[in-house]
Amino acid sequence: MSLRYERMFALLREHREGAFIPFVTLGDPNMTESEAIIETLLDSGADALELGLPFSDPVADGPVIQAAANRALKSGATTGACFELMARVRKNYPGVPFGLLVYANLALGRGMENFYARAAECGADSVLAADVPVVSAKSFAGEAERAGIAPVFIVPPNADEAKLREIAGLSKGYVYFLGREGVTGADREMNAPLASKIAFLKDAGSPPVVVGFGISRPEHVKACLNAGADGAIAGSATVAIIAANLGDAKKTRALLREFVGTMKAATNYR
Repeated sequence: MSLRYERMFALLREHREGAFIPFVTLGDPNMTESEAIIETLLDSGADALELGLPFSDPVADGPVIQAAANRALKSGATTGACFELMARVRKNYPGVPFGLLVYANLALGRGMENFYARAAECGADSVLAADVPVVSAKSFAGEAERAGIAPVFIVPPNADEAKLREIAGLSKGYVYFLGREGVTGADREMNAPLASKIAFLKDAGSPPVVVGFGISRPEHVKACLNAGADGAIAGSATVAIIAANLGDAKKTRALLREFVGTMKAATNYR
């Protein structure tokens, strides 16, 4: 599922690299600047993107990403406008995987079939519904796959072997492994027992494993790859750069270029 993910991970393996995937909220701080920020991330070397649809009650997110969602909503970002933004970027970056992070109500409110069809039409490769537990996820996974979208599921640090097998079987594109418990945030270190569980997932036939939560520095990226992960996602650390430089688009983009370049450099195994 998702040729873009397959091609990306295969090419990275060939080059002895892991994936660096930054996260931003679509529409943050406004629709115009959000589009420029996304293009900056891609032009700076991001291997893929995780894009959040702004939602009023993002329960899996910490204060940094909650604030980003609020900024986007206050600027007038709607799910429809965010889909249109993603479609515009897709035209200029046809080969880069785009993952959507959503909350269930955003999909249910539009009708799941319509939501996934629209996401696919606008260039999404995967959808992760952050507040949908695996036990309730089969209907979401089914709708995603019917639309040609990879369903992505979260592996909590305390997952037992039965849960790991279930997630390995349901996930396509990649598996999102939590680097620590709790909500998103760059202010706390990742601390999960990564290596053994990543190895178990792969033995169970999972797609590539990407670690998120607590990823904010190059040494975090290296630690993930050394534990057997195929990549790392930085969400709060990326969004914090935007938040710290509101009103100064030039500085925001310059700092994002520097951040992505440094983090991507850490994915090199050579």
